[in-house]
Amino acid sequence: MAIYLTLVLIVLNHIAFGGSRVVVSLYALESGASQMQVGILMALYALCPMLFAIAIGRLADRVGARLPMLLGSCGLGIALLLTVVWPAMATLYVVSFLLGTSFHFFFVTVTGVAGGIGGVGNRSRNYALVSLGFSGAGFLGPLIAGFSIDHLGHLSAFMILAAFTVIPVLILLFRPRFLPGAVKAGGEGAGGGAIELWRTPRLRNTFLASGFISAGWDLFNFYMPVYGHGIGLSASAIGVILGVFALATFVIRSVLPWLVKRRSEAQIMVYALFVAAGAFSLFPLFEHPLALCAVAFLLGLGVGCGQPMSMSLIYSLAPKNRVSEAAGLRVTVNNFTHLVIPLAFGSVGGALGFAPVWLANSVLLGFGGWLVRRGN
Repeated sequence: MAIYLTLVLIVLNHIAFGGSRVVVSLYALESGASQMQVGILMALYALCPMLFAIAIGRLADRVGARLPMLLGSCGLGIALLLTVVWPAMATLYVVSFLLGTSFHFFFVTVTGVAGGIGGVGNRSRNYALVSLGFSGAGFLGPLIAGFSIDHLGHLSAFMILAAFTVIPVLILLFRPRFLPGAVKAGGEGAGGGAIELWRTPRLRNTFLASGFISAGWDLFNFYMPVYGHGIGLSASAIGVILGVFALATFVIRSVLPWLVKRRSEAQIMVYALFVAAGAFSLFPLFEHPLALCAVAFLLGLGVGCGQPMSMSLIYSLAPKNRVSEAAGLRVTVNNFTHLVIPLAFGSVGGALGFAPVWLANSVLLGFGGWLVRRGN
């Protein structure tokens, strides 16, 4: 029962967070923002997680899961309502920073503790369910945001997304006992810092592989609304394309246990990076929504399998009283790419057009696949 309650929290909070990226970027573009400004907004989502994810993980290890997850859920709802209260471009910068910060209080904690819910023997099942929950929410969030914008307007879309955080807040306030408590310090792996975790070769390889996949994932979520707006697609069409991408991640994660029985995690990661690289090279060739949906589905198959494997590996490899800290280090690596990529590719897109952005990321992921293959 505990893992399913956790899954409810994941789905509802991630619908709000995933949908917020669509609403924030499209509201900014509608308000006259440039690609560079949208890139800054998306980079602000990653600034605090990049700097403080490890500290968030240490907090979760020390005080238990409930407090950081509650702070994250409340922060998401409040941040989404700020634009309704103060509808201005300047507010979006604050909102983007708060959304990224709040969600990662929740995300770092839940990915750190999920493997131990119901006993470590359920680790693989738990992370499969967690990853499917994130994929399902990733499908629904952009769809809800896109259709809300088209039929009710941007500010109403912010309010609708904020409503999804109410149930998680109530569950965490009044029924938190299903979550693991703090892990006592001492024993295996006690002491040391994040550098010690980084110096563990297998952990480091997992962090790096997760970062390459995250780079491709984030570029798509950031740049697809910009590209779609630039070629004249409606908010609903953009939401559908993003939803199809999320659907593909759901599909590939559903068959991941079958794949793991036939290939090693490293092999699957290499294949995933090369498939994602190929998909990115196809985007500049198409403008029709159906064609873009097909390419987005291919990309989702490529990047969708990387994160659940990295979460499970980190849980199994990290010292048992530092799993949330290790999850925080993974998030730090991922959010470094989240910070850099929107800024870099927002500048490239504004100066050179759409195609170089897609192709440059294709080269990046291809290089990442080669690097992981060489290291394993």
